[in-house]
Amino acid sequence: MQKNILKSGIEISELGLGCMSLGTNYQEAEPIIETAIEQGITYFDTADIYDRGVNEEIVGKALKKYQNRDDIVIGTKVGNRPTEDGGTTWDPSKKYIKESVKGSLQRLGLDHLDLYQLHGGTIDDPLDETISAFNELKQEGIIRAYGISSIRPNVIDYYLKHSEIETIMSQFNLIDNRPEKLLNDIHAHHVKVLARGPVFKGLLTSKSVDVLDKKFKDGIFDYDYHELGETIASIKEIESNLSALSFEYLTSHDALGSIIVGASSVEQLKDNVENYKKTVSLDRIKAARERVKNLEYTQHLNTK
Repeated sequence: MQKNILKSGIEISELGLGCMSLGTNYQEAEPIIETAIEQGITYFDTADIYDRGVNEEIVGKALKKYQNRDDIVIGTKVGNRPTEDGGTTWDPSKKYIKESVKGSLQRLGLDHLDLYQLHGGTIDDPLDETISAFNELKQEGIIRAYGISSIRPNVIDYYLKHSEIETIMSQFNLIDNRPEKLLNDIHAHHVKVLARGPVFKGLLTSKSVDVLDKKFKDGIFDYDYHELGETIASIKEIESNLSALSFEYLTSHDALGSIIVGASSVEQLKDNVENYKKTVSLDRIKAARERVKNLEYTQHLNTK
């Protein structure tokens, strides 16, 4: 599988496993992770808040046998502090970040993290304090690299200009093409995009008609229900395999680091890998792109 290299030299597989959908049953989750490795996936993305830490424990346990392999890369996230009532509160403070990394390391069974990501963030955060926390963790050898998970242009812009981030995770697919406007700047800073939601909740799969009715009755972004249905039907005329089309669309961008696919079953993961490996011509990608709307972020544009 294609590998993409971060500024720190870390190599991540172009298709990564988003572990949030693995569930809390280890016996069901472990075969999915094993299948991912068999298929050439070497990047695994989790977060401390997924199932309140259980997800990290499962990922750590399943990957423990591969700790002698230099190519296995684990990324986790921080910033959502659990509350006693079962919810979370946002906490990007240095104290919380540097304390939380200890819990993630313990749950994952590691002595250092490959990639540590801020799990959100706003322009009103103590940005320099947050950045200094990640820089210190890197200098201390506790993490190798850090990034952010964000869809806020003003936050992304600040981190690009004032930090050593190596990755930006955002929802990105053929329909939700909002990150396109940011790619030139991201690429210029030698940062890589981790594209989550590549098949858009199943809309860009062979089950698109059912998913449209179940999940998009009210439309989304600049699309109402009928426009979205017509758009999906239109791009199907160009390429019937919507998943392969979306994967190829994403890999056509130089800033791409990894496409993060979720999977709750071995079959679902294999289907994603199979579609990722299929080739769709650049002409078809361009033709399909012309049939979808040019979306842009309309909020969080101011820098301060």
